[in-house]
Amino acid sequence: MSQITTIEEHAGCGGRVGFYSHPSATLGLEARFGVFLPQRALAGEKVPVLFVLAGLTCTHETFLIKSNAVRFAARHGLALVAPDTSPRGAAVPGEDDAYDLGTGAGFYLDATTPAWRSHYRMGSYIDTELPQLVQDHFAIDGARRGIMGHSMGGHGALVHALTAPKAWQSVSAFAPICHPAIVPWGEKVFAAYLGPDRKAWAQHDATLLLEAGHTHPTSILIDQGEADQFLHNQLRPDLLRAAAGAAGQGLHLRMHAGYDHSYWFIQSFIADHINHHAAILNTP
Repeated sequence: MSQITTIEEHAGCGGRVGFYSHPSATLGLEARFGVFLPQRALAGEKVPVLFVLAGLTCTHETFLIKSNAVRFAARHGLALVAPDTSPRGAAVPGEDDAYDLGTGAGFYLDATTPAWRSHYRMGSYIDTELPQLVQDHFAIDGARRGIMGHSMGGHGALVHALTAPKAWQSVSAFAPICHPAIVPWGEKVFAAYLGPDRKAWAQHDATLLLEAGHTHPTSILIDQGEADQFLHNQLRPDLLRAAAGAAGQGLHLRMHAGYDHSYWFIQSFIADHINHHAAILNTP
């Protein structure tokens, strides 16, 4: 069993919020993550778990602190697990030069290019190592697992759920990057992490996955602000909606006038997302 180090723990909403680190075999570096455990889990009862993926520039702390998800997860008896958004300290040349590539911008995938592939393996970390780690150390039921995220994290949630729907029984997103293969954020990262062959990008693009026949058995919930400054040039939920319709994928895409890309937007609708996941994960 891999060892973890407690950075800090706090009582909250009848449960406990903790931040931890561990030596990651997948990343080849020390990794950090956050966990909220509801009261039932502290008493030893295994509870369902929702992985929450933050966006560009964020850390393992951001979603748990800013989203107000803990309050609602406590009501439904859900654990929350928040990974970091990238490896830290990989010493890749240029990894700290821009906010949208390298540190804080792992895009929840496994890099394949020589410069990045040794440490930038957030895809495998989210799929395999971190779920097993939290099951080993906390009262978490790994057979009842959902995933959600914001922006880059929304991209990650959609891709992971569509490629492994049996592992992730529920999925939702706030303002996700829906078609990264054709927008500036995605093109920059994919070229660096995956190389110039755009065919290799398709397995990391939710819209292209839907077009290729990948679907999820549950309806996907997405909330998007109409005043989001990234809506038209980076996010493109309209293209995901079209692909979902053609694929027969259940999709509840809600557009909200006046809301932007911030955590104020997430706080406004987080209760609906926790309810969405709880209805699936708490059903026997």
